[in-house]
Amino acid sequence: MRAFFILLMLILAIPLRANPLDAARAPGAIVLMRHATAPGTGDPAGFRLGDCTTQRNLSDAGRAEAQAIGARFRAEGITFTHILTSEWCRTHETAELLGLGPVTPFTPANSFFSTRADESRQTAEVLEWLSAQPKEARVLIVTHQVNITALTGVVPQSGEVVIARRSGQRMVLVDRLPPP
Repeated sequence: MRAFFILLMLILAIPLRANPLDAARAPGAIVLMRHATAPGTGDPAGFRLGDCTTQRNLSDAGRAEAQAIGARFRAEGITFTHILTSEWCRTHETAELLGLGPVTPFTPANSFFSTRADESRQTAEVLEWLSAQPKEARVLIVTHQVNITALTGVVPQSGEVVIARRSGQRMVLVDRLPPP
C-alpha cells in the first residue's frame, strides 16, 4: 500500500503537458509550419515555380495530414490574421488544405535549400515583415525545413507546427505540435 501511495504522489507531482495550441492561440503568436509530407528531398533538377509537374509534391498522406492539422486548429478555434506560404506547390497546397482562410504567397518564405546564399537575406526579410505587424497579429507561415531552422533553430518534421514569438529582431521558440 505504501508503494502505491508513493507512486500516486509521483504521478501527481508530474505536471501535465499543456496543449501546444494554447501558445498558437495567444495574440502575437507566430506559427511556422513545414509543408506536409512530400516524398523525397529537395526538388528535381530543372524544377520551376508555378509548374507543379516539375516539383516534389504532397503525397496522399501529406494531403490528409494537412487536412487533419487544419481540423485541429478549427476545433481549437484558432484563427490567423495572415496565412502566408512560399511559392512552392507543396507549401501552397498544404496551406490551402488547412482550410483556415485566404492564403497569400510570400516570397521570403521560399526555400533556399539549394541556394544557401539567400538564407540571411530571406530570414531578415521574414523578421522585418513580422516586426511591421501589430503586436497582437497571429501569423501562420507554411514554409520549408531550412526556413524554419534559420528562424528558430528547430529542425521540424514534415507537417510539424512550430510556435514562436517575436523578441526584438529574432524569434523565440514557445512550443511544437508534432504532425498527426
